[in-house]
Amino acid sequence: MDTVTLTERAARRIARIVAKEPAAKALRVSVEGGGCSGFSYKFDLTDAAGDDDVVIERDGATVYVDAVSLPFMAGSEIDFVDDLMGQSFQIRNPNATASCGCGTSFAV
Repeated sequence: MDTVTLTERAARRIARIVAKEPAAKALRVSVEGGGCSGFSYKFDLTDAAGDDDVVIERDGATVYVDAVSLPFMAGSEIDFVDDLMGQSFQIRNPNATASCGCGTSFAV
């Protein structure tokens, strides 16, 4: 199964965010039912990995993805974008057949 990767920009941003939160050690990314396209990404700061989490590390940043969410995200790349529309984490997901304009909701 393809793993999830982080861009250098995402890793830098995650490391900065986690450094400012004393109780946090990593960013958790999960997939939930809902959103305008069927599924949505959820981002949370966390202090520990779950038993079934996949751990992704790059340049001092750590991301956890749970085993239920991983098949929906396999082969995805997490990026951090800072443009005229604002700042946000964006997930380039090859499994998504459709997505909404905000980029946090998708269909498979």
